[in-house]
Amino acid sequence: LEEAAFQLQQIFRIDISIALNILGIESMRAGHCRVAFTCFKLAADRGYSKAQFNVGLCYEHGRGTEKDLEKAGFYYCQAASSRHPMAQYRYARYLLQHGPGSPWDRQHKAVALLEQAAGAGITEAQAYLGVFYMRGLKPQEKRGLKYLLQAANSGDAQSRFHVGVCYEQGLGVQRDLAEALRHYRQSAAMGNRQARDRLRA
Repeated sequence: LEEAAFQLQQIFRIDISIALNILGIESMRAGHCRVAFTCFKLAADRGYSKAQFNVGLCYEHGRGTEKDLEKAGFYYCQAASSRHPMAQYRYARYLLQHGPGSPWDRQHKAVALLEQAAGAGITEAQAYLGVFYMRGLKPQEKRGLKYLLQAANSGDAQSRFHVGVCYEQGLGVQRDLAEALRHYRQSAAMGNRQARDRLRA
């Protein structure tokens, strides 16, 4: 009986959190940012990862509350620890730019989070990792190209452009100008200005 009561409490807690988060999203769409933030915060403090992510966004962009990057990082961290892929990406970016601790520790943790987010299909994480591995202190060009291709295949025009650069310069792949042109054309067709400029050149 105690176990059943506990299970009911858990279901009720989760259902309330989901409802509060949905109410927050609807309030944000209607332009009621303060109400949205309050709803997100109530659900986040109950441990709901989607709401924790939304609170992080509110703090990062100053929507419904004062802008506070440290608090944004805290809530992204909470959601990331529950394996929320977009929160993993945002928290990784926070760690790299503002996080506490030594640069090496921050980078190590951030890359692990980016790898998880990229594996979950977050295009932004794939693109970020692609550039990170290409331009790092110890470039890993093949690994970078792998992530750039993932992001490009998810429709990211900038990553498609970078793939073209890889083929043009032979970074992580054998140099192939025809293949470079193909990627530049695809990127330009998606509206990428750098790709259009490269094609003219």
